[in-house]
Amino acid sequence: MGKPACSKSPRQLENPGFFLRALFLLLFCRHVSSQCKILRCNSEYVAATLNLRGSNRNAAYCNALRSYSHCTRKTARTCRGDLAYHSAVHGIEDLMIQNNCSKEGPTSPPRPRPPAPNHQGFESLDICNYEKSFLYKHGQPPSYQHCAAFGDPHIRTFHDDFHTCRVEGSWPLLDNDYLFVQATSSPVAKGSNATVTSKLTIIFKNMKECIDQKVYQAEIDNLPAAFEDGSVNGGERPGGSSLAIRERSPGRHVEIRAEYIGTTIAVRQAGRQLSFSIRAAEEVTRAFTEEQDLQLCVGGCPRSQRISRSECCRGRVAAETARALCKEMLPVEDVYFQSCVFDVVTSGDANFTMAAHGALEDARVFLPNAEKLHIFQAGAGCPRISSSFLPLLLLTFGLWAVLLHF
Repeated sequence: MGKPACSKSPRQLENPGFFLRALFLLLFCRHVSSQCKILRCNSEYVAATLNLRGSNRNAAYCNALRSYSHCTRKTARTCRGDLAYHSAVHGIEDLMIQNNCSKEGPTSPPRPRPPAPNHQGFESLDICNYEKSFLYKHGQPPSYQHCAAFGDPHIRTFHDDFHTCRVEGSWPLLDNDYLFVQATSSPVAKGSNATVTSKLTIIFKNMKECIDQKVYQAEIDNLPAAFEDGSVNGGERPGGSSLAIRERSPGRHVEIRAEYIGTTIAVRQAGRQLSFSIRAAEEVTRAFTEEQDLQLCVGGCPRSQRISRSECCRGRVAAETARALCKEMLPVEDVYFQSCVFDVVTSGDANFTMAAHGALEDARVFLPNAEKLHIFQAGAGCPRISSSFLPLLLLTFGLWAVLLHF
C-alpha cells in the first residue's frame, strides 16, 4: 500500500533540508485542498432534487445522481485527500443502488449560469430612475398623485379637493424633502378679492447621487426653458439627465421631468396668469415633516382664504356671456368649467378660458385614475337663470308695480 503523498518517514527527519521541504509540501497540500470543488457538486445535486414531483420523479432522481457522480469524477484529482469528497462518492454509489439507477444514462440539465456581476450594480445604474428603482424594490409600479393651481388661483389638491382661494403674496404649494414650490399671487383686478399667480419658484433639492440643486423661476411674460443657472438638466453628476426641462410651446408651456423622484411638472401662461400642474410619486408627496404642514397641494387653501365661486355673479362680464365662452372650451360643467366662469366674470379677460382648459388637459395626462378627471361641486358656481323662469319673474315684477301704484 502506497504512502500518503503528504507524509514523511522518520528517517527523513535527520535531513537538514527536511523542514524546508516539509513546509513546501504542506503549502502544496493546502493549495490542492483549496482547489477541491466538491461543495459546488453538492449544491448542484441539492438544487436538482429540491422540487422533484410527478410520475417521473424516480427517473429525474437517477438523472440527478448521475450528474452528481459525473461532477465528482471531474474534481477527483483536486479532491483526492478531501473527506467530504470521499463521503460524497460513497454516498452516490449507495443511493444509486437503493434507487435502481444505472450508471449510464441521461443526466440532469446544467443549472443556468448566473448573470455576470455588474460591478456598477443596480443602485448606481437605476437609483436615478424612480420608477425602475421602486419596481425593483417593491415588485410593483409606484402610485402617483396630481395637484394643480390655475386661474384665480383654484387649487386641486393631491386628495382631489378643490378650492378657490384669495391667497395674496407668497404661499407654498409644495414643501417636502425633494421639492419646494412657491406661488406668488396678486389681485386679478383693482378692488377684487380674487387673485392670480404672477410668479412661480420651483426648487429641486440637491440629491447627492443624481442632481445638483436646481431652481426654476417663471413670471408673467417670462417663461424660460432653462433653470436659473442657464442649464437644462440636473448637472454633471452621473444621474444629471434624470432632471430635464423642455419647452412645449414658446412662452406659454414648459415641462420639467424629474425621473429621479418620479415627478413631472407643467408650467403654463394663459392671459395674465401662470398655472402649475404636477404628477408626483405618492411616496415623494408624503416626504415632509410636521413643520412643513402648510402646503396648498396637500391641505388646500386655509379656510380663512377660501372664497365661493358663486360670488362671480357680479363682475366685469355678465355671467351668461362667461358661461358661453367657457362652454366652447369646457363642455362638461364641472369645477374646471365653474372656475373658468368665475375667472372670466371677475377679470373680464376671455384668456382665462385657456387657463382652465390647460389645467384640465394636464389633469387628463397626469391623473393616474381617469375616472377622477371631472369633479362636481353642487352650488359652487354662478346660479343660472332659467329661460322658463324669466316670464314668471317679469310677471312678479309687474304685479309688484301695480300694487305700488294703488
